[in-house]
Amino acid sequence: MGYAATVHEHLQRVEEANTEAVAQVVGLLLDVVRADGLIHTAGAGHSLAAVAETFYRAGGLACVRPIYHPDLLPMHGARASTVAERRAGLAAETLGEKPFGPDDLLIVFSTSGVNPYPVELAKAAVAAGRPVVGVTSREASAAAPSRSGTTLAAESTVVLDNLVRVGDASYPADSPATAPLSSLANGFLWNLLLVGLQDAATAAGIRLPLWRSANMVGGDEANKDLMARYLPLVPVLE
Repeated sequence: MGYAATVHEHLQRVEEANTEAVAQVVGLLLDVVRADGLIHTAGAGHSLAAVAETFYRAGGLACVRPIYHPDLLPMHGARASTVAERRAGLAAETLGEKPFGPDDLLIVFSTSGVNPYPVELAKAAVAAGRPVVGVTSREASAAAPSRSGTTLAAESTVVLDNLVRVGDASYPADSPATAPLSSLANGFLWNLLLVGLQDAATAAGIRLPLWRSANMVGGDEANKDLMARYLPLVPVLE
């Protein structure tokens, strides 16, 4: 099987395996939008690519607050980013005091789902009485070294499984060494949520707060009201 066929087959399996979970998360997202809450998104290392995809993105939701610490980004220090996600206490430091409102939701991207940072984020949201969506790989998580005594999947309200195998690589199929799949699978799952949410919101007569591209005619004007509405809640929009 060639690489393109491998990707197509994998994404099809991801969609089929997560049908019920996606529908459940769509319902949670619609509740957030209806109540004018926030969707908090988080990850570490290359899972931050998924977080970037959720935030200030053309066609994406404006009611998103990215949870982020510079130490977690490989471009700010590759080895340091690995150390950071294994450091107990960083989640609380990054979240700050009372980070979750009564109508908020947390989505955490972590393929291994075993390091303290994603696990502690999930625990913090649960402690605040807020639902947690864990985007992870049950297979990779089961095989990873235990670093937190639990996993993101175990601490989540709903799990979206990106089905990534141990090590993330996908090619060649019989002995994977390159072409990691997690970023593609995570982005695909997020878009499945957006598609489902769009359909559910339309059926309910709710208009979603969606960004327009700033690089199209009228984009800045279309985004002006959303910026005024969410900037006080999401300061990083500045």
